[in-house]
Amino acid sequence: MSPVSKPFLETLRGQARAVPPIWIMRQAGRYLPEYRALRLKARNFIDFCLTPELAIEATLQPIRRYGFDAAILFADILLIPHALGQSVAFLEGEGPKLEPIRDAAGLARLSDARAAEILSPVMESVRGIRASLPPETALIGFAGAPWTVATYMVEGAGGSDHTIIRRMAWQEPVLFDALIDRLVEATSAYLMAQVEAGAEALQIFDTWAGSVPAGLFERAVTGPTARIVAAVKANHPDVPIIGFPRGAGGHLGPYARATGVDGIGVDHMCDIAFAATVVPPNVALQGNLDPVLVLDGGPVMEDEARRIVAAMKGRPFIFNLGHGVTPPTPPENVARLVAVVRGAN
Repeated sequence: MSPVSKPFLETLRGQARAVPPIWIMRQAGRYLPEYRALRLKARNFIDFCLTPELAIEATLQPIRRYGFDAAILFADILLIPHALGQSVAFLEGEGPKLEPIRDAAGLARLSDARAAEILSPVMESVRGIRASLPPETALIGFAGAPWTVATYMVEGAGGSDHTIIRRMAWQEPVLFDALIDRLVEATSAYLMAQVEAGAEALQIFDTWAGSVPAGLFERAVTGPTARIVAAVKANHPDVPIIGFPRGAGGHLGPYARATGVDGIGVDHMCDIAFAATVVPPNVALQGNLDPVLVLDGGPVMEDEARRIVAAMKGRPFIFNLGHGVTPPTPPENVARLVAVVRGAN
């Protein structure tokens, strides 16, 4: 009996398909009523992510509802700082708050001694998800890229300016590079553990890559990602990896060539047709519908989705949004988007 085809994985291995595979970032989340009910079962968000029963169910909910071609592990990019011993809290209506690391003493307080133990529930979730997925559905593991995770660790919260960490990178390069090195090591180990637990592909989220000055881009974004990819590929050469350097449109070509990723996530601020001209043709593109169009739905969403699919004809391409689906999005709009991408009139 031949193995079941997984369109998502085949695309990442260079196959152009007439109907592109589809999944969407944050496909498990607050826009789904079943997720909101599930979320009430944990006292806080970190506990939710580290409770396999809940993380497995959250991951599977959008697969049951929409039949996406890939599931993505339900977790959070800030589990790594949490596992390294940094104080991380998610406050309702405010987002994550961390005890900032601003000096060598703060960096020295990080420890990976218990990281594997703290993150072991994530691996249990991966195993449970993989066992529960339909045979044609691929499982994506993920982590935040070192730059993006470091922005939270240094700034102490989210945001888009990142003045403190940019000043650190310019003025205190030894400290900055040491933090990035710790994150490269921890992230590589975390992603390899996900693969060993059953993840079939990986995505590295560099949500804040667009805030990096050109003079720091190789040091902060491309170089660290390349090191992670090399570490994972040295042990798991057949596992495809997607890089998502959000906001880094002008750097996409060099990023693709230098990092060795198998796919590039393109955000909605970048013309995906431009991305196709600068990213090598053997690297799959993924994206890039503006999430606000799914919020509103209707003919404008449908026409733009069809335009993106048409623009990517003949190239390995995975349909996605340019960033995560927003919480107020009506679930029926997502259902219609899936139908349109798969060829519905």
